[in-house]
Amino acid sequence: MGQQGNLTAGQPPGTTQPPALHLLRARDIAKLISSGMLSAVDLIDYLVKRINTIDPYLGAMVDVDLDGALAQAEQADQLAAAGSRLPLLGVPFTVKDNLWVEQRPATCGSKLFADFIAPQDSWSVTRLKAAGAICIGTTNCSEFGCKGVTSNLVHGVTRNPWCLDLTPGGSSGGAVASVAAGFSPIALSTDAGGSTRRPAAHTGLIGFKCTSGLIPNPWGFDEPCRDMGSIGVLARDVIDCAAMMDVLAGYDPRDPLSHPLPTEMTLPSAFTRAVINTPDKSLRIAWSLDLGCGFAVDNDVASEMLLAVAQLRSAGWKIDDASPHWSNDVISYPYAVRQQAELATLFGTKWHDDPAQFDPVIAAQIQNGLAITATELADVTFRRHRARAQLTAFFECYDLLLCPTVPVEPWPCDSLAPGTINGQSADPRAHAVFTPLFNLCDVPALSVPCGFGARGLPVALQVVGPRYTDLHVLQFGAEIEHLLSRDFNAPMMRTNIFEQV
Repeated sequence: MGQQGNLTAGQPPGTTQPPALHLLRARDIAKLISSGMLSAVDLIDYLVKRINTIDPYLGAMVDVDLDGALAQAEQADQLAAAGSRLPLLGVPFTVKDNLWVEQRPATCGSKLFADFIAPQDSWSVTRLKAAGAICIGTTNCSEFGCKGVTSNLVHGVTRNPWCLDLTPGGSSGGAVASVAAGFSPIALSTDAGGSTRRPAAHTGLIGFKCTSGLIPNPWGFDEPCRDMGSIGVLARDVIDCAAMMDVLAGYDPRDPLSHPLPTEMTLPSAFTRAVINTPDKSLRIAWSLDLGCGFAVDNDVASEMLLAVAQLRSAGWKIDDASPHWSNDVISYPYAVRQQAELATLFGTKWHDDPAQFDPVIAAQIQNGLAITATELADVTFRRHRARAQLTAFFECYDLLLCPTVPVEPWPCDSLAPGTINGQSADPRAHAVFTPLFNLCDVPALSVPCGFGARGLPVALQVVGPRYTDLHVLQFGAEIEHLLSRDFNAPMMRTNIFEQV
């Protein structure tokens, strides 16, 4: 493994001998609490102390509900004593700040919602709680989830647990930081263009965007590009991700994007069963470094990915070098057009009345959105149809596609984006080009860490499949994880800051 990132920017004190509890996976926590070998109350007390010690340096959490979490933990301990075997009993989780936790602040990273209190839990939060999981708080995101780094005027900057000078990306930077720093083993986020997968790649985590509508999201904030978005799932390994999907995948007619589950996903523990089994060796797999779009990738990042693909081939997987055949108007898809136009529709009047209420990056998007015409929006719709058709045609020849999640290692917190990629000047969205096409096409996509760049920071492969092949995508992600068998715990996870409390 490469030389890993070093904590700077006011590094908190600590030794190198970590305590065990924050390293536990979700499935292990559930087993320990169900068996009475671990108290959920003790676990929550431990994790909240850890958060209080570390998060002033990190900026992941925007609300920690100690009383609520302890009340949930007491109930979990009572259920365990009564013999309950709920699948996520006592497992802590965090929630991105553009989702709702009942009677807790929810700001969507915006001054407009600085005093908003969520009237109910988001659908996904309700499902996790019903499975026994414990919500410990909400995590920072960029304003309206519309920026590729995580900072806003309400809660400030979120930093990367691998190196506090660097960003974890966005918009789910707080969610990934909470998991990578050991505040919780799993987290809920959102992904309308890569906001779960890219931050996961920058922090060495598993980040999953399911087939559109597989996890219902029938109420909550009005947000741009909602029909391209999915609830994101974050974990430290694929099995925990699958355990979350076993609970979260469902159907709710109140969400127009929701649909009845395919039969194979309705079986008990369908996702977990899939990932603990070896994939079929007859899978037709493609690998593309540039996604057929000519996208730039830093040489050190590309080298790690090529090495990982070579390891998969050595293990007997037949992987072709092949890319989808995108038309030029799809490659140059103006992803920002929808986002900017819908931001302008939702918040243009408030921006006009008081621009200072908005992050300047978001204000610029709103201003651009006010100038977008109806014909430009219609053109975007037809481009999306073409993108879907072109990816569908590709998947008639292949079952899975491997490509980068991100083309670079993370960059400094005070920069919106890396200035160069592969030695060439890069526009502000060049770091984010590998993920949005799969939102446009409604297909499942998984980010799996696969190596380390030149500065010792994690990089990741993306596993993509046709619609409703979520089980196969996760299953092959688990195979990558197993074959590579590398440690992607951030330095902060290996630092015994808790002993300083």
